[in-house]
Amino acid sequence: MVPEKSLTIIGGGPAGSEAAWQAANRGVPVRLFEMKPHRFSPAHGSPDLAELVCSNSLRSNEVTSAVGLLKEEMRRLGSLIMAIADRTRVPAGKSLAVNRNGFSLEVTQAIQSHPNVSLIREEVVDLDVNTPSIIATGPLTSGAMSQVLGRLTESSDLYFYDAIAPIVYAESIDRSIAFMASRYQDGEGDYLNCPFDGKQYQTFYEALMKAEQTPLRAFEEPQFFEGCLPIEVLASRGDKTLLFGPMKPVGLKDPTTGKQPFAVVQLRKENLEGTLYNMVGFQTKLRRPEQERVFRMIPALAEAQFARFGSVHRNTFVNGPKWLKPTLQLKNHSNVILAGQITGVEGYVESTGMGLLAGINGARLLQGLPLVSPPPESALGALVCHVSASTSKNFQPMNVNFGLFPPPAKRIPKKHRREIYVDRALQELMVWKQQI
Repeated sequence: MVPEKSLTIIGGGPAGSEAAWQAANRGVPVRLFEMKPHRFSPAHGSPDLAELVCSNSLRSNEVTSAVGLLKEEMRRLGSLIMAIADRTRVPAGKSLAVNRNGFSLEVTQAIQSHPNVSLIREEVVDLDVNTPSIIATGPLTSGAMSQVLGRLTESSDLYFYDAIAPIVYAESIDRSIAFMASRYQDGEGDYLNCPFDGKQYQTFYEALMKAEQTPLRAFEEPQFFEGCLPIEVLASRGDKTLLFGPMKPVGLKDPTTGKQPFAVVQLRKENLEGTLYNMVGFQTKLRRPEQERVFRMIPALAEAQFARFGSVHRNTFVNGPKWLKPTLQLKNHSNVILAGQITGVEGYVESTGMGLLAGINGARLLQGLPLVSPPPESALGALVCHVSASTSKNFQPMNVNFGLFPPPAKRIPKKHRREIYVDRALQELMVWKQQI
């Protein structure tokens, strides 16, 4: 028998499972729908919940890293996924890696045994927007749910393939080489330009052509759009192709030489604070170690630190800043909350964090309480700000990183900055926890 008032959650991955746990623990009846084992996505093979597709770890467990801080915040908020990850941990140095089968099995058992959760093994193909619901269908959302999401937002704002360029921390850019300018404009412009001479460009080009790429799985094979080709695909068309594309120097003058460079890589501010810069036109399929090696051959980026690496892969997500409130509700359908990677985050930990907040707000929605959003100084809040209030013209998914956090009121030496961010985040989070 279905309770008169219950919360519908679609998707039993880490985000959906976390959302179900959070809502159920707040006394709300939950109906969690999972289409496995009747139907599997191309990447899944286990009938258990919270299946981890990749063998990668859940990344750093050190609280002084942004993702480690997010894990600690989630633990303090009573995360099911973090508790089970800690119990099923396997040796991986400073990273949190789990026995994937044991992890998923224990999550499934916890959800099935919760008295407030009904686990329903069937595919959802439509949604009643008048019923409080959480959509947590993940990056491989089914065709039917993709159509639902497209209807709720706009098909033009639903993305099926990421073509993501790397993002570097501003403080790691060599400003003695890079210069601010926009094409054909006098004075300081909107782009930070990394100039090349002919020899530097040829060395970079040859390294790019030999660099190892990440192979796409069969179900991820996209038809690339001409406007967002991976940089290495574009470069393969000829050694001068990039000079007429993303590395075009025309209209720019290097103030050091007073001349037009042979080539440039342009960097664009990724946030208002100017702590992050996007490598314009450098979406890529290169493996991450290769991105570090090759892109550090760019003058001004020899010491670059990457907040996000480039990638090209299948990923269903919405244009969050256009459609999402800071509570993760859809702006035009307040009964519908999004969770997980479809909100515009990258990674299992970040997706689970969005599920945690969605579950809290799903319960509050049914209970008639005001919905909440975590403080922006916290890792969870910084992610929420990214997916709901990013000012980037081309919104793309992001892992948690300290570049998303609001800068401190006063300048702090670099060697102490992470500790300050962590202390501030945990203090603000605990105040917020008491308030809700």
